[in-house]
Amino acid sequence: MSLNKITKVQGTAVYVSGDDIDTDRIIPARFMKCVTFDGLGQYAFYDVRFDENGNSKDHPMDKAEHKEATILISGKNFGCGSSREHAPQSLYHWGIRAIIAESYAEIFFGNCTMLGIPCITLSKEQIEKIAVLIQKNPSLNLEIDLMTNKLFLDTESIEFQIPESSKLSLMEGRWDSLGELLDGKDAIKLTAKKLESAY
Repeated sequence: MSLNKITKVQGTAVYVSGDDIDTDRIIPARFMKCVTFDGLGQYAFYDVRFDENGNSKDHPMDKAEHKEATILISGKNFGCGSSREHAPQSLYHWGIRAIIAESYAEIFFGNCTMLGIPCITLSKEQIEKIAVLIQKNPSLNLEIDLMTNKLFLDTESIEFQIPESSKLSLMEGRWDSLGELLDGKDAIKLTAKKLESAY
């Protein structure tokens, strides 16, 4: 399968404030009984979005101005806790295509990269500044440019950090290791035959 080369992500953003937002908050465990990940988007942040009767708690992701957001912004140590792949899957199926935070839990970061979701890092001060801009103008367009390591918004740009290995895998379309494995199945079969004939 051919993977998209991800060099830029652009769109509006939703700010979910807080540090140490763990994967259980991103996707409560009771919603992890699905056979596929397709319907997980509706359960992203479910317990902080809805009360026990399913009524909205007016979470940022449920505000009309953020319904089409493709970029999630948050704080420090985002995605900590259990290593459940369902967490980034729920965000992806909600519509998130990039995340901006101060830092990430390592496994969550890796799972996001394997979905083609760039996770970039900015300082607390930079994130707070962007959050204010989004609050004033929810339709503000952001552009994450992996080629220049710059976030463009309004009339300015901010340099961000992302590990070089993750950046290259996204830009070169090598972000899904399973996809790469499937792409190489003919070469794998050929190698297996050579090994068999050698013994």
